[in-house]
Amino acid sequence: MNYFIIDDDPAIRAMLTDMIEDEDLGNVVGEVEDGSLVDNGLLSLKKVDVVLIDLLMPIRDGIETIRALADGFQGKFVMISQVEAKELIGEAYSLGAEYYITKPLNQLEIVGILRKVNKRILLEQSIQGIQEALNLFTGHPHPPVSYPHTKNIKEAGRSLISDLGMIGERGNEDLLKILEFLQNEKQRLGSAYMFPPLKEIFADIAAEKLGEQAKEAEIQKEMKASEQRVRRALHQALIHIASLGLTDYTNPKFEAYSSTFFNFSEVRKKMLELEDKNEKTSNQSRINMKKFIQTMFMEARQLVE
Repeated sequence: MNYFIIDDDPAIRAMLTDMIEDEDLGNVVGEVEDGSLVDNGLLSLKKVDVVLIDLLMPIRDGIETIRALADGFQGKFVMISQVEAKELIGEAYSLGAEYYITKPLNQLEIVGILRKVNKRILLEQSIQGIQEALNLFTGHPHPPVSYPHTKNIKEAGRSLISDLGMIGERGNEDLLKILEFLQNEKQRLGSAYMFPPLKEIFADIAAEKLGEQAKEAEIQKEMKASEQRVRRALHQALIHIASLGLTDYTNPKFEAYSSTFFNFSEVRKKMLELEDKNEKTSNQSRINMKKFIQTMFMEARQLVE
């Protein structure tokens, strides 16, 4: 099973991830700190089966998030909260939540509940398979399942942004525009496509943002601002990946991203810096922006195709 965790407490997210993976309940394919950062496109792209969601969050709480996702999400919701207000819990159940996990977390309770959820999903899948086989046998085909959200390069980019711990950074929108620009160039040029210079990329997205009437000086100013926003987002991603490595060197995301999006020597340097918080060396880490964007584009295309 694929799990997605929505909780504003990083310690809770880490504990749930450890429990799920240690007990072989499935894989945690994504996590965010607020319901406002999730949509059905992201859940579809990640092929999520179960969403673990906190009821109380600062921007969009669990109730509003379930309400926003319920119509398009085919999986199961499991609530997590310290609050025991019957009205809130009752509303969450009425919107489609399956079970309720109380805080502080109890491993036996969580494992027991998630095993029940997994069994229910497998049973429903089995019943659906039998129904489809019967429909074929009787000559009454089952209507095809429709998916309301189509995968595209921006949705794939948001998925990677989530994995890289950059959610909330202003440079994320610039990165998504860059992915769209590269995708359009790839489609336009076909086999003649070559990765364009960074200056050309930033010039294009700046011109698109400002419109045809923009002056050259305005475009140049926006190019510099955009590049700075992206650099800050990339630095946040570096911190996130380095932190994963410090916590667990065998973390799948750390293994997958530390040497693809970055030069591993820089990741290692950041890990050493985070270990020694008193030593101010944050300016020593250098991120190869071209490599990062090239990798993000290739990874996003693989998710879409």
